[in-house]
Amino acid sequence: MKYTTNDIADIIQADKIDRNDYAIEHLLIDSRKIVFPITSLFFALPGPRRDGHEFIQEVYERGVRSFVVNVTFKHPQLSEAVFLKVTNVLDALQTLAAHHRKQFNIPVIGITGSNGKTIVKEWLYQLLYPEYNIVRSPRSYNSQIGVPLSIWQMNESHTLAIFEAGVSTSAEMEKLANIIQPTIGILTNIGEAHNEGFLDYAHKFTEKLKLFYNCETVIARRKDIHVSKEVLQEQLHTKFLTWGSAAENEFIIEEIQKHHNRSTLKISYSGKQLNLTIPFVDDASIENMITCCCTMLLLNYDIDVISSRVQQMQPVEMRLQQKKGVNNSYIINDSYSNDPYSLSIALDYLKQQAGKNKTTVILSDFLQSAENKVQLYEALGRELQQRKINRVIGIGNDVFINKKNIAGNYKGKLICFSSTDEFLDNFNAHQFKDEYILLKGARIFEFEKISHWLEQKVHQTVLEVNLTALIHNLKVYQKQLKPSTKVMAMVKAFSYGSGTAEVARVLQFHKVDYLAVAYTDEGVELRKAGISLPIMVMNPDDVGFDAIVAYNLEPEIYGMHIYHSFTNYLSQQGLQQFPVHIKIDTGMHRLGFESKDLDELCTNLRSNKTLAVRSVFSHLVGSEAPEHDDFTKHQAQLFDEACKKIESSIGYSFIKHVANSSGINRHPNLQYDMVRLGIGLYGVDSSAEMQDQLQTVATLRSTISQIRSVAAGETVGYNRKGIVDRDSLIATVRIGYADGFTRHLGNDKGKVWVNGSTASIIGNVCMDMTMIDVTDVPALSVGDEVEIFGRNIPVQQVAEWSGTIPYEILTNVSQRVKRVYVEE
Repeated sequence: MKYTTNDIADIIQADKIDRNDYAIEHLLIDSRKIVFPITSLFFALPGPRRDGHEFIQEVYERGVRSFVVNVTFKHPQLSEAVFLKVTNVLDALQTLAAHHRKQFNIPVIGITGSNGKTIVKEWLYQLLYPEYNIVRSPRSYNSQIGVPLSIWQMNESHTLAIFEAGVSTSAEMEKLANIIQPTIGILTNIGEAHNEGFLDYAHKFTEKLKLFYNCETVIARRKDIHVSKEVLQEQLHTKFLTWGSAAENEFIIEEIQKHHNRSTLKISYSGKQLNLTIPFVDDASIENMITCCCTMLLLNYDIDVISSRVQQMQPVEMRLQQKKGVNNSYIINDSYSNDPYSLSIALDYLKQQAGKNKTTVILSDFLQSAENKVQLYEALGRELQQRKINRVIGIGNDVFINKKNIAGNYKGKLICFSSTDEFLDNFNAHQFKDEYILLKGARIFEFEKISHWLEQKVHQTVLEVNLTALIHNLKVYQKQLKPSTKVMAMVKAFSYGSGTAEVARVLQFHKVDYLAVAYTDEGVELRKAGISLPIMVMNPDDVGFDAIVAYNLEPEIYGMHIYHSFTNYLSQQGLQQFPVHIKIDTGMHRLGFESKDLDELCTNLRSNKTLAVRSVFSHLVGSEAPEHDDFTKHQAQLFDEACKKIESSIGYSFIKHVANSSGINRHPNLQYDMVRLGIGLYGVDSSAEMQDQLQTVATLRSTISQIRSVAAGETVGYNRKGIVDRDSLIATVRIGYADGFTRHLGNDKGKVWVNGSTASIIGNVCMDMTMIDVTDVPALSVGDEVEIFGRNIPVQQVAEWSGTIPYEILTNVSQRVKRVYVEE
């Protein structure tokens, strides 16, 4: 489909400002993700913190000429710009997507539910792509914005579409239903997830069903439907096909048997008997696979084809992972699928993380059977060139054959191989150094071989850092703030153990205002990693002054000694107006100027022009504790007096900040101009109300290296501390106190999570290993994963068992533990 700005103005009923008429191919909502500016249409969407209208000048300067804006927006005089003015920008985006959807008469599968939407979508894609050219939602693009962007991908070559729809409150699903217009509906598991925006289960169920109004057929698990099928079919004007064990279902699940690493199923449908072996034993995967098989039966797939394909299925890694690779490289692994739109998303992340570092993309064929190959790979070349990718390694027959079509538009280094094995046979790991490597391949190309080959070889204990959860937590706190209040993100102590540069990059991408580190060398590393945000150094010393100036860092000035040392240094260097942050001690009694010091400080600041006061701040002693609220008010009073005195003395204003993570929620009157967000960013808050809204960022995992039987009366570990009081199974886990797993957790004081159960620690924690009692844990094997802390065992619980605080548990995770970064 071809659209121009004139066409789109008619579709969304916009007032068009300017006579220019541009061809539009891409929809843009993020000023940071401009690739093809002249053919992009920018929708200036309002947000809780920032409004898209604020970025129009920037977007125009980067080449975009077409904009959808609110009617109240006073547009700047930009000679080549076209403004489409509408009452509601989001409604306009959705209206355009709904119009685009109506241009295609192909089967469209719409999926909703509480859990399993993305898994079912991806499995269906893998099961059906040999017969269909499929367009689908990238990742979990199932929101009011994500669905329209997914629909926009549809073109004349597609023969099947699969889109997921997620809602968080009422009145949302009708809009998504109007956009997706599914012909086949799938209702996955209805559980407790995402209950917050609904009155109760029945309300959530009713809202999700609105996707299926006028849908031809809906597939659902019978136990998820708590009303009569006949009533639903009449209300929604659709036909429900349900699966379950009862004879009343269209798809009858006659048998499910679980074995060690597989399950066997018997399914009856319309006189057909389907006998399946699937490589999963967990209930969620079995249910999702049954849903996929029912869909294939509805599409008239042969029983033998279904049976053969489901045996080859693998778990879907829905999250993009970043790991440390060989020779100071980083691997970004997004190799569970490959199509043009998901590649574009992955390239955005690659450029975001790489900064100014070299980039390599290793990608496979696009598995799109009906796409014009020449046009497809010419477009790929343009995309790679626009992103300024340094090197591309293509794997697969199509890439190999279309090398010239890619190279016609891509001017970087291009190398092609017909298979993954050929690449591994002909390439050396030493050919990757000091760069970021994106792996983007369809599952059949087995890019996990490349990932393992390139990974830095370390032991199997890893700290998984969920960057999506981190940004979710950032937004939770931002919702508590006034629009004008800035955010300083604390990335000291290796970002609370999570990895400084990686966390800082994603915070910079999401436009926090400031970063803070403890020591100068932490700030230097951030600058070397390409971080350009202002960085406050909280514990500067004389030795680091050269680096502070060289790397444009901003030191905290907390006493007259450091004041004189730094101003003398600046005078020697001939520098003036260097940005600093003044620390006021209002009760912590750690660092900072007390009230009695302010006269001397103000006199020096007024007479000496080497410093420019960027901010004045203090540290709350007990912001999380109601019993200290009076003292918090006292601190605020002292802080106000200090700021007034300094401001009066130097003759200009500055940023003021005192609130930490707990202060943001409990003391909204102390937001001032900026807040400092620390432990809350990483998913920990003392307030139960806030904790319920936060997501787990860091998960520490290890694996089992051995399992043995130990008789009653025997002992386990050093000093015979672990006494076995019954015949037991004891597993050894690859983690010890050298990894930051404290010895305080030994001898039944702590627990870990393995195979859906908790297991107590028996005996002393060793340097590199820990033993756990797994007698009551079912179906355990060597190599099974063990969660030390994460979603199942919160870090707060581990801290309580250890007699300490979550800060210490997080920051104690050793540097020898590999960090793996995921983005969902």
